[in-house]
Amino acid sequence: MPQPQPRRDPIVVVPYREEWPASFADQQVRVEAALRPWLVGRVEHIGSTAVPGLAAKPIIDMLARIEDHGRSSGLIDALARIGWVHAPEPGDAERRKWSCCFPSIAWRTHHLHIVEDRAPDWPQLLAFRDHPDAAAEYARRKAALAAADDRDRPRYRAGKAPFITEVLRRLT
Repeated sequence: MPQPQPRRDPIVVVPYREEWPASFADQQVRVEAALRPWLVGRVEHIGSTAVPGLAAKPIIDMLARIEDHGRSSGLIDALARIGWVHAPEPGDAERRKWSCCFPSIAWRTHHLHIVEDRAPDWPQLLAFRDHPDAAAEYARRKAALAAADDRDRPRYRAGKAPFITEVLRRLT
């Protein structure tokens, strides 16, 4: 089995870019067409790039919901036909989730999370996006984490996690 392609893009938090919604919409149309046999609902724009005015890593996060991970044969091939690459992440198998990126793993501009519609945690991704009250503090924390080490992705994710958890706790 070939080794996964390493990430080459550093962790860089940039000011909000007005083109992010259009970049999402371009790929949304393509992904929805490719995933039509499995898709439940629309593909959603999630993460920091989905919050107007929020500084973010310039990678568009997307969420697609499917009926059943076990009955998704052909899904990865369908995405590959439109230029998306399967990019497994730790925990994907246990969470019955697929992770893909575009145009490559090393230099991605988009990341697609494919989860089962019955998964309990996907609504939180929308809640966090739809309640940007803590955006300024979140941007400050992300920038500090990126500045401390722009290559340590596990540390970056772990450093953001308590803040996200606290915001979601307040929303529920």
